[in-house]
Amino acid sequence: MNYKYYILIIPIASLISSSCSVKVQTESSATAAPSIITATLPLTPTPLPSETPLPPVPQPTIVPVSGTTSTQLNVRAEPSTASEVIDIIPANSAVQIVGKDVGENWWQIIYASGADGKGWVTAQFVETAGKPDVPVIGGDGSNPLAGNMALVIQQLNVRSGPGTSFDPLGVLNENDVVSLTGRNRDGSWLQIDFPIGPEGKGWVSSGFVRSDEAESLPIVLDTGTVIGTSTPARTPLTPTPTIVPASMDFDTPEKPIKTVILGGTGTHTVLYNGDVSYPEGDTTDWISVTPRVDVLFARVECLGDSSIRIKVSGSEIELACNSAIQVIPVSKNVPFLIQIQAVGSANQLQYTRYMLEIKANP
Repeated sequence: MNYKYYILIIPIASLISSSCSVKVQTESSATAAPSIITATLPLTPTPLPSETPLPPVPQPTIVPVSGTTSTQLNVRAEPSTASEVIDIIPANSAVQIVGKDVGENWWQIIYASGADGKGWVTAQFVETAGKPDVPVIGGDGSNPLAGNMALVIQQLNVRSGPGTSFDPLGVLNENDVVSLTGRNRDGSWLQIDFPIGPEGKGWVSSGFVRSDEAESLPIVLDTGTVIGTSTPARTPLTPTPTIVPASMDFDTPEKPIKTVILGGTGTHTVLYNGDVSYPEGDTTDWISVTPRVDVLFARVECLGDSSIRIKVSGSEIELACNSAIQVIPVSKNVPFLIQIQAVGSANQLQYTRYMLEIKANP
């Protein structure tokens, strides 16, 4: 064996063994913490405390007031003789009063055939046990002429056109409130809503009505054509009021216009409104009273140009207009008559409206 080659091979093998060894180095890596995404919630506003609504203000309860018609009456849609007639109710009909107009000349009553179950009747011909405590319905209590409204100050005719030559359509009474729709060129005549007139209109003389807005009304020609308000209306001179005779009711002592029973279980207070005139028209009213007591109390309010004489049959007592309550001694259960008679000059027509109040208790 050749030792020379053997010795040489050993270092070479050792070198190869050394250079061929693989050193595996393990890198230590840190464990990554998991990433956590936290959602950001929007801010929730704290609700403001809500106001507790106030309870509704209780509406006053209207207690209907009983009344009785003293004659046949028109039931109207509005408190005016210019208004549509809904129906006619006979004399001595019981009615329930729930309202009044501004002038207290009309009562609003419960009436099924009317709008909202209501209607209007003339207060003059409804008898009640006392003055009805009911609210004003419609209008402005402080200014009934607000808007295009007018107040009738004297009984007058409604005509089909602006002049006395036009046909009469009806009559308006004192204190009626009407709706104005126009005027003629000089403002001496006013056009009003009048359901029974042509196209629902009528005309009245401006001297017999009061209005705050007449000058601003449109000018209406006789033909009904509206031509505007450019021409200023003149303020017409107020004519001397024309007095109209009282309507005939044909009552007599044997057939009085009203018969009442006072005291006991019957009525204790009667209010009766009427009118008389002289020398034309209805000059006398007769009212029959049967007392259930020994004494009655009466007073009379009068409005007009003439005086009236109020006599109590079977006694010397006469009631005076616009005076304090007078005592009337009577015989219990014995009927008697009250006579209301117009007096005045035979040369001039005079007219009086009156309200007679008779009570069984002072």
